[in-house]
Amino acid sequence: MKRFIMDKLIEWKESKYRKPLLLKGVRQVGKTWILKEFGRLHYDNIAYFNFDENIEYRQFFETTKDTGRILQNLVFASGQTITPERTLIIFDEIQDCPNVINSLKYFCENVREYHLACAGSLLGITLARPVSFPVGKVDFMEINPMTLSEFLLANGDDNLLGYLRNVDSISPIPDAFFNPLKEKLKMYLVVGGMPEAVKMWTQERNTDLMQAALLNILNAYERDFAKHPEPKDFPKISLIWKSIPSQLARENKKFIYKAAKEGARAREYEDALQWLVDAQLVHKIYRSSAPGLPISAYDDLSAFKLYLVDVGLLRRLSLLAPSAFSEGNRLFTEFRGALSENFILQALLNQFEATPRYWSVLNPSYEVDFLIQRENDIYPIEVKSDVNVNSISLDKFKEKFSDKVRLRIRYSLENLKLDGDLLNIPLFMVDFTDELIDIALKNKSDN
Repeated sequence: MKRFIMDKLIEWKESKYRKPLLLKGVRQVGKTWILKEFGRLHYDNIAYFNFDENIEYRQFFETTKDTGRILQNLVFASGQTITPERTLIIFDEIQDCPNVINSLKYFCENVREYHLACAGSLLGITLARPVSFPVGKVDFMEINPMTLSEFLLANGDDNLLGYLRNVDSISPIPDAFFNPLKEKLKMYLVVGGMPEAVKMWTQERNTDLMQAALLNILNAYERDFAKHPEPKDFPKISLIWKSIPSQLARENKKFIYKAAKEGARAREYEDALQWLVDAQLVHKIYRSSAPGLPISAYDDLSAFKLYLVDVGLLRRLSLLAPSAFSEGNRLFTEFRGALSENFILQALLNQFEATPRYWSVLNPSYEVDFLIQRENDIYPIEVKSDVNVNSISLDKFKEKFSDKVRLRIRYSLENLKLDGDLLNIPLFMVDFTDELIDIALKNKSDN
């Protein structure tokens, strides 16, 4: 299956400023596979070292900081060949190996001719700890669940993706493309972007195997909860995790601790919640008070929403059966459009550097689903999952911040169009949001 991160890995390989690489991502998102595939396609050979399977390898990093000796020991112990520039060295499962992580500093400073890439489950947890870390001596990269565009390629729909890539104007998508793309999007909301689940559907066409793959991933995540350093927080993590579908099903999707457990208080559960965030299993989206720069300066830290790392996992955790695929627009509207919102958020995170926020006011109640920072502008976004696409909250946002709104964005099941400053993007075109904003802004300036 083609992963677009491969292009970034090639850029890393060819950069004269290349440093040891840390590839981040949740368990079973495809970190090891993509590094091995990258090595297979772009190097003479791979030298792979797994520090979970071969715990004894960790000792090589405890007794010396001499990278030449470390590599020599690894070669002798494993029988693998390592050649500068021509071998991709992969250190896997390094999350519990502080000496290995710290050694990256010396690989950067002393032997940059060796190409070294590292990965590990729960690496985000390790990096969040206040321990010695080779600051400025590593390159970071993140691999996320497969996008809808990657899913289309895996499903053999190259023609549909090719059409989307060639859209260069804001005009209606012909039915010959619109209708099948809508169906493929429904399929993606069922399967999600975790590679194993995608494989079970696109290659095996087996719903039961796809369901089992998603359940196995969810079970693996829940086993990881027990790795929290404070045993007392394990049940709290589990309660928060299992409450996310019901939290998102509420009209006001703001996270409420009491919805996880009656009587729960923020100060008792915030460490457990932060563990989920650091593990990259959930996305924490803060309420913003205004569309200012930087977007983080206007965060209301007391109000936030939680979304899952993958829409397929959210669908599976919610116990919504795959049969919903054939029930009209149910996949888009169930849980008050939570699947659609989760899907849109995943795509936005892949395109824009700053984590999106949301905006809301009370009395009367208005809420804009997301705010994104693109260069030096903030764009308000609404996600519409039903036939009703009235954008009252977007209108209110424009009224309140008229001097800061260049373009408003609405995702829906309606066709691609620009109505004044309101850009309507079909849900299945979210991967092309950045390009469509450019086109829409040019259209506005020309008019």
